[in-house]
Amino acid sequence: MKLPKVGPAFLVTAAFIGPGTVITASMAGANYGLTLIWALLFAMIATLVLQEMAARLGIITQQGLGENIRQAISQPFWRTLTILLVVSAIVIGNGAYQSGNISGASLGLASISEQLSLSIAYTNVVFPVLIGSVAFILLYTGSYKLIERALVVLVGLMSMAFLVSFFLTKPDWAGLISSMFAFELPTGAGLTVIALIGTTVVPYNLFLHAATASKKWQSSSDLTEARQDLFISIPLGGLISIAIVSTAASAFFGQQLQLQSAADLAPSLQPLFGDWASIFIAIGLFAAGISSAITAPLAAAFALSGILNWNKGLNALSFKMTWMTILVIGVVVASLGYKPIAIIWFAQVANGILLPVISVFLLWIMNSQVLGEYRNNLWQNIAGAAVIFITLMLSARSLLSAFGLL
Repeated sequence: MKLPKVGPAFLVTAAFIGPGTVITASMAGANYGLTLIWALLFAMIATLVLQEMAARLGIITQQGLGENIRQAISQPFWRTLTILLVVSAIVIGNGAYQSGNISGASLGLASISEQLSLSIAYTNVVFPVLIGSVAFILLYTGSYKLIERALVVLVGLMSMAFLVSFFLTKPDWAGLISSMFAFELPTGAGLTVIALIGTTVVPYNLFLHAATASKKWQSSSDLTEARQDLFISIPLGGLISIAIVSTAASAFFGQQLQLQSAADLAPSLQPLFGDWASIFIAIGLFAAGISSAITAPLAAAFALSGILNWNKGLNALSFKMTWMTILVIGVVVASLGYKPIAIIWFAQVANGILLPVISVFLLWIMNSQVLGEYRNNLWQNIAGAAVIFITLMLSARSLLSAFGLL
């Protein structure tokens, strides 16, 4: 029996299962138990809908989403406004998120070294620089196949770590299944639901998936393989998120333990489930951080190269300078231990505006002549419109919250 191939969609999973998702899912489980599992199920379905469109667009047009948006908008004012919006959101937003990715991977390494009783000086500088160096070397090779394989390994490591931790905590299977369809919203859980969906359905992944799919596949006959890749990788990411929620719920929900960050999961699980659970959580946090630390700069480079009409080759100077800039920002901020509240606030505002806008552009392009017979059908349009409507509501809620109006 031939195993299905995996590829670009694994990069998407590597991108959205980062420290932000680990922290958000941990907080959801600690504060609300299993009641918000349905939000992760919706986020997974929404991601499948949008990412399938992005992959199909990349394969059929042999261009990324950025190039398609640039070509589709002929009016100079709207084209300039769109370019400015995308560039500002990607540079500032990805720079802020990148510092979180590297910080999360560093926390995982720190926890592993603590479990192994290793004494390492200046870990707040050594670990971020080490992680940044690994990401730099991998991206600098300019080899898409090597990057893809490395991320498949990291996602596999992350999956093993969080899923093994999940089974070690002896989950409540009946509660998990019923929570997927209960649609409960406990008091005060609104922002957590938004965060769970927002860390899974992100605009950067649409650029990343379209561009990488166009590099891996060149024919419409490859669409079946691309969808196979998608329907393996994205549900795996959803399972990892559900495993994190369940693990945190087992350790913290209804107890007196205080969860301040995802890193607290590791030592706090030790008295409950032994050394192995805490070690696996630490490994998972490290893998989540470093995989996202590789994909965030890559997504930024693909998005900017497409929207600004630059050379999209992985070895092009402009492409390399883009991901290097994002990587350096992340390493510097993580090394300083500085929490860039203002930058993250801007990133949330930019992301809140960008997601529904990019989703609308994507749906519009998916109905254009450029795709010919591979345009969206009625059900794909209905699913896409439903996702956009919900993301619009979530974005409005996010923006109002960011401006202190909620």
